[in-house]
Amino acid sequence: MDLATLAQLGEFVGGLFVVVSLVYLAYQVRQNTTSLRAENYARVLERLSTLQSNLSSDGELNRIVVVGAQAPEALTRTERMRFTWSLYELLGAAEFVFHQHRAGALPTEVWERWKATLVWWLSNPGIQSWWAAKPSPFSASFEAFADEIIRTSPYDPATARRWEAFVAGEARPDSGSPRAR
Repeated sequence: MDLATLAQLGEFVGGLFVVVSLVYLAYQVRQNTTSLRAENYARVLERLSTLQSNLSSDGELNRIVVVGAQAPEALTRTERMRFTWSLYELLGAAEFVFHQHRAGALPTEVWERWKATLVWWLSNPGIQSWWAAKPSPFSASFEAFADEIIRTSPYDPATARRWEAFVAGEARPDSGSPRAR
C-alpha cells in the first residue's frame, strides 16, 4: 500500500466516523427532546395538582372559587383577592400548556384535554368578569387565544345545571334521575 491509498483509506474511515457520530448525535437530541417533553408535562401536572390539592383541602378557598366563578360580586374584597390568585395560578398553568403545545413540546391529545378544561373555566360568567378586569396581563398570544374562547364559547347553562346537580348530589350520571337519600 502506498501513501496515497492510506490517505484515502484514512479519509474514508474518518468520514464513516463522522456519519456514525452524526447519527448518534441525532439519536441523543431525539432522546433529550422526549425527556424535555415528559418533564414539561410533569411540571404542568404538578402545578395543577398543587392547585387542585389546595382547593380540595381548603374548604374556604374552594367556596371562594366556586362562588367567584359564577358571581364574584357575592365575594368580599379579600375573597376576590384570593379568587384572583387562584385564577392566576390556574390560568398561568394553562398559559404554560398553551405555549408548550405551540412549541411542539406537548402532544396534541394532551393539549386538547387542557384546552377543553380552559374553555369550561372561561365560559363561567365570574371568570369572564375577572378576565376583563385582571390587573396584569398574560402573554399577548395567550390573551388573544383566551379572548377568542370567551368570544366564541358561550356559557352553557345546561352543562352548568348538570354539574351543579352532581355537586349537590341530586342526580346520577348513569340515569339522570334524582338520587334517593
